[in-house]
Amino acid sequence: MQEHKSRWAYSALCVATFLLLPVMQCSPPEDPIKCSSGATNCSIANSYATYPDRSTCRAARAVFPETENELLAVVAEAARTGTRMKAATRYTHSIPKLSCPDGDNGLIISTKSLNRVVSVNASALLLTVESGLILRELIKVAGDAGLALPYSPYWAGVTVGGMLGTGAHGSSLWGKGSAVHDYVVGVRIVTPASPAEGYARVRSLGADHPDLNAVKVSLGVLGIISQVTFKLQPLFKRSITYENRGDGDLAEAVVKFGKQYEFADITWYLGRGKALYRKDSRVSLNDLGDGQYDFVGFRSTTRAGLAIDRAIEDTLEALGDAAGKCAAATVINSALSLAAYGLTNDGSLFKGYPVIGFQHHLQASGSCLNSPEDGLLTSCPWDHRIMGKFFYQSAFSIPLSKVRDFILEVQKIRDLHPDALCSIDINNGILMRYVKASTAYLGKEEDGVDFDITYYRSHDPLRPRLYEDVLEEIEQMALFKYGALPHWGKNRNVAFDGAIGKYSGIGEFMRVKNKYDPAGLFSAEWTDQVLGIEGKTTSLVKDGCALEGLCVCSEDRHCAPEMGYLCRAGKVYKDARVCSHVAKN
Repeated sequence: MQEHKSRWAYSALCVATFLLLPVMQCSPPEDPIKCSSGATNCSIANSYATYPDRSTCRAARAVFPETENELLAVVAEAARTGTRMKAATRYTHSIPKLSCPDGDNGLIISTKSLNRVVSVNASALLLTVESGLILRELIKVAGDAGLALPYSPYWAGVTVGGMLGTGAHGSSLWGKGSAVHDYVVGVRIVTPASPAEGYARVRSLGADHPDLNAVKVSLGVLGIISQVTFKLQPLFKRSITYENRGDGDLAEAVVKFGKQYEFADITWYLGRGKALYRKDSRVSLNDLGDGQYDFVGFRSTTRAGLAIDRAIEDTLEALGDAAGKCAAATVINSALSLAAYGLTNDGSLFKGYPVIGFQHHLQASGSCLNSPEDGLLTSCPWDHRIMGKFFYQSAFSIPLSKVRDFILEVQKIRDLHPDALCSIDINNGILMRYVKASTAYLGKEEDGVDFDITYYRSHDPLRPRLYEDVLEEIEQMALFKYGALPHWGKNRNVAFDGAIGKYSGIGEFMRVKNKYDPAGLFSAEWTDQVLGIEGKTTSLVKDGCALEGLCVCSEDRHCAPEMGYLCRAGKVYKDARVCSHVAKN
C-alpha cells in the first residue's frame, strides 16, 4: 500500500512541477459565441463549454453593440418583434444557463465591446464604467486614480455586468461586506418599453431609487445594464499571511476569525483534516511592500501538464483509488504552499510572509487572460479546447448562526469515510469566504460563510464519481437541512430547486421584473425555473440525472435506479430532504 501511494505521490509531484512552471505566453479563452454564417445561426456556451445539463444553447442571431445607443436600438427592435434575448459577457464564466435564450429563434447580445471607462471622480470616490468592462481593468483604473474597490471576486475575468447579474463577492464581514453590488450607487439599464416610447428605454437609477435593489442582483431578467457607478474607497494596502493548521477547532474558530481579519478566508482541506487560514488586513500606505498575487490556479499552464493532471485523476477514478487521490492531494497542496499560492513580495519573488502590497495588486488574479495566442501550447487550466480541468462547482452560503453545527456534521461524515473527500483536496479544497446580508432582493439574507467546492466531473454523464454519495450528502445537507443559499453564478440544478422561496425580497423583485419587462423578453425557461414562475422547478428527471445534480432524492420523491440515485435505508434525515445513493465504483 505504501508503494502504491508513493507511485501516485511521485506522479502528482511531476504534475505539480508542470502546473507551477512559470509560463510567459498563453492562448487566451476563445469567444463563447459561435455563429456559422456571419452573425446568424449561433450558439453560446459557458467558459467550460458544458452547461450542467450538457445541453447546447442556440440562437438565431448575435449582436455586438459598441455604444449605449446601439444597445438601445438592438433591444427596441427585439421588443418590437417579440424576440427573446439574453446578455452575454466576454467570457460567460457563469456555470448555469444565464446567457441562454429559449429555442433557436432568440437573440444573444454581447457586451464585450461595452468596455469603456465613462468617468472618474477621484475627489468624490466615484467611478462609472460600462457593463462589459472586466474586473481586471476595473481595479486597474481605480488603482491608477488612487482609488480601490474594497472587495471583489478572486477571478479577474468576470465583467461588471456579470458580477451584478450573479451577486459575485469576495470575502469580508466588515463594513457593507464583500458583495460587489453593495458598492453600486448608480445604474443605467436598457429595458423594453411601450410602442409610444420606441419599444425600449434607458432607465437611470440613483443610490436612493427603490428599484436599484432589484437591479443590483438581477439574474439578467430585467434588461441589459449599460453603465454602473461605484462608490469606491481611497487606495490602501493589505498585509497577507497564510497559516496552515489542523481542522480540529475549525467549527469554533470560523466566526471569530472572520471578525478578526477584514479580508479573511479559509481553505478547508477536508479530506486531509487541514485548514489554510488567510490572515489578511489593511495596513498603512507607509508600510513597505509591493506585493502581488498571481494565483497559481489562474495562471497560464502548459497543455502537457494539464493533460497529465487530468489523466491521473481519470485513472484514479477508474480504479476507485481514493488513497491515491489523498497521496496526490498531499503533494499538490504542499507544492502550492511552497509557491505561496502565487503571492510575491515584489512581483517576482516570494521572500516570506507577510506579503504587503496595494489593494489592486492583491485582490484578483487571472494572468492566463493576458498573453498572446500560442497555438494552445498553454491555456487557462479549464480551457475546453484541450484535455484539461473539467469539474463541477457547488457554492452555497450558510448563516453564521448555523455554520458551526454544519462544519461539525461534515466532519462526522468525513470521519466515517477518511479517504472519501480527497477529491476535493486535489482541487485545492473548499474555499470558505465571508459574506454579509445585503439590501439586494436576491442578495444574501444573513451574514454567513460561503462554501465553494470544486470537484471532479466525468465526461461520461452516466459514470458515478468515486465516493459520490458522500459529497452529495454534504451538499444536500447544506441546502435542505441548513437552508443554504446558492451562488447564482455556480452550482448544478439541485442547488436552485426551491431556493427562491428562501429570499424574503422575491415579491419586490418580481414587481420590478413585471414593470421592466412585462412580456418576459429577457426571461428564459432556465430563469423561469429558478424564479419558480408558474410552479416551475430546476429539477430535471432523466436517466442519470442525480449523478449530474439535475434532480434530488427526498422523503417524498421516488428515486429510481435509472436516475443514478438510490435512497439508502437509515440515511434519510427526518428533518430534511436528504438521502444518499450508493454509487461508489
